[in-house]
Amino acid sequence: MITRRTAWAVFGLIAIALGGGCQRHDELTPAQLRHPLVVPEAQTLKPTEGMWLYGNLPSERLRQEFNFEPTKPWETNLRLASVRIGASGEFVSPDGLILTNHHVAAGPLQTISGPGKDYVSNGFYAKTRDEEIKLPGLEVSVLVSMKDVTRQVNAATHSDMTPEQVVKARNAAIAKIERESEKETGLQSSVVTLFGGARYDLYRYKRYTDVRAVFAPEFAAAFFGGDPDNFEYPRYDLDISFLRAYENGKPARTEHYLPFAHQGVRDGDVVFVSGHPGTTDRLLPVASLLAMRDLTLPAVIQWLESQEKAIRAYEQQGPEQRRQAQRDIFGIENSLKALRPRQAALQGNLIDRKRREEAALRNDLEMRVSLAHYSKAWDRIGAIERRNRHIYYPFTFLEGGRAFATPLFGYARTLVRLPAEDAKPDSQRLPEFNEAKRQPLVHRLVAERPIYNDLEIAKLTASLTMFRDKLGANSPLVKSVLGDKSPEDRARELVSGTKLADPAFRKQLLEGGAKAIAESDDPMIQLARHIDPESRRIRREYETRVEEPLTHEQTQINRARFALFGNSIYPDATGTLRLAFGIVKGYEQDGSFIPPWTMLGGAFQYEKAHNSQYPYQLPESWHKAQDRIDPNTPLNFVSTADITGGNSGSPVVNREGELVGVIFDSNRQGVANNFEYTDIQARAVSVDVRAIVETLRKVYGADNLLNELLGEQVIMAQQ
Repeated sequence: MITRRTAWAVFGLIAIALGGGCQRHDELTPAQLRHPLVVPEAQTLKPTEGMWLYGNLPSERLRQEFNFEPTKPWETNLRLASVRIGASGEFVSPDGLILTNHHVAAGPLQTISGPGKDYVSNGFYAKTRDEEIKLPGLEVSVLVSMKDVTRQVNAATHSDMTPEQVVKARNAAIAKIERESEKETGLQSSVVTLFGGARYDLYRYKRYTDVRAVFAPEFAAAFFGGDPDNFEYPRYDLDISFLRAYENGKPARTEHYLPFAHQGVRDGDVVFVSGHPGTTDRLLPVASLLAMRDLTLPAVIQWLESQEKAIRAYEQQGPEQRRQAQRDIFGIENSLKALRPRQAALQGNLIDRKRREEAALRNDLEMRVSLAHYSKAWDRIGAIERRNRHIYYPFTFLEGGRAFATPLFGYARTLVRLPAEDAKPDSQRLPEFNEAKRQPLVHRLVAERPIYNDLEIAKLTASLTMFRDKLGANSPLVKSVLGDKSPEDRARELVSGTKLADPAFRKQLLEGGAKAIAESDDPMIQLARHIDPESRRIRREYETRVEEPLTHEQTQINRARFALFGNSIYPDATGTLRLAFGIVKGYEQDGSFIPPWTMLGGAFQYEKAHNSQYPYQLPESWHKAQDRIDPNTPLNFVSTADITGGNSGSPVVNREGELVGVIFDSNRQGVANNFEYTDIQARAVSVDVRAIVETLRKVYGADNLLNELLGEQVIMAQQ
């Protein structure tokens, strides 16, 4: 099972169990739960705290705090208008038009770019639908329904099983639930682990695999201020892109979408954010936070820094190399700027506060006969985390792929494992290869994507070097990968020799099955094939000695929380759809008050204050339109909405369910909200829809797009 824990270890580089024999929270009566010492956690929540599950929105809190109760139609329209697109986005017209961030769409835009055709830097606008360009490999999905399947999953396991048996049994149960759901509904079905394993929900998604580019501004407008201003505020960014979902070659008909608000939000207004926050760690025990502080976070940061150094050296070779590397550089810089403050938070007073909270919760449990047994789970987690220190590096480098920083190896591993997994019953496959996940997997595998060999050699050299340095040159694992070659020589041999950059070759191997893989002399395929037995063995060891025991104990802890607080708590983020809410509100910083808005006119002033030096250079199109732009149009605004990585592109709506903004960042004070929420200075940063309308009309002349968003009569009235 790939849980939140594994997702962090394996995929959390860039900005993602059975309670055997224990009494379930739904078997405890209210009389058993009363104790005068208990102060429910829900009462300590800030007014705008929480990433709430659809179907379990805090309606009473919203009514008490904001005199607002979401109706079923309001909730349904917002959910079905929200899309998952790597991060987040939203339908904004009945013809499948999607609004998200420029930085969310930048990767797909780079796939359709090339020498002399840079849609990331120079922008893109399809004036007609015939000019909209398909983005290979991209897909969006919409959450159609959710169902609690905790009983079905837990019924597959029992307390007499070994950890390895529990993993296999649970994976089989989940695969069966997903497979039967997909056959019944035709929808992509995925079982989501919540509360560390104390709850499992079945999510069903409608997929759109034909997604096309419609509009993107220049990179200089979308990321004005560059990395120095990333996770800062005030900001002056038009971080938006428009895409379109197609079905059967025609624009998708989307009944549920978010109309642009007729009036913008005001200071003090409540707003709502519907998106896919990636990973938070607010419910983790202190022992796991300490392991993150001392082991996992430093390792991830060091890996990213080594990649950044290698790619920076590559991009210095010329303008084309700079274009090729820009997406990788942006992702790495963004990740480092998010992870370093989190590491600093773990090195500060956060751990002491968490210790006090943990001690109070354990004390409350120990005062109750029916709940006291849960308290021992924290001690057992400490022992498991100590065990993890001996497995972590082999697991993350080999099975997690951190030794192989190139998509070429990802293709190779998938091609090697697909026929092997296909030969097994669905219930016995690795979860990522079961029937319910096969179509999206193949869709990504055969999609066309530009590969630049010299860039891949630089990235792979850096990751192989770190692999050798961390495990030691004499490690059998290292020798099995490098042989007698240096990391650079091995990287060059692998990248220069493979044909996996060609999607036709990947498709040929896919269709050839196990025989084609066994007979292939492609060096990347040979590497993936050679290390696969050991990689699988390390994975099993990690799952049975670390992941499953942690899941088991975290389940106990969260069942204890359920027993005390019921449904008034929210789970950590899991990359699935959540609703947050906040207040449009400025804050104090360094002795000054930061207003909630920045204005379009302020962008030009900000550029001048920085002497128009990179990265404070607005694009030429903005300067040409400066006299036409209303300088008092709000550009960016902040709110206290509870967000994290993955919320990029999330719609921000008002009480009427109208779109008022698009999330694109948090300020630096909000980065550590990953561990605990605060609304003192932490803010979510959005693009204001009023700036979107103003720039589409007066900078980009995107009248057809505006007609679709607002209606022709509205535009004519405003001209």
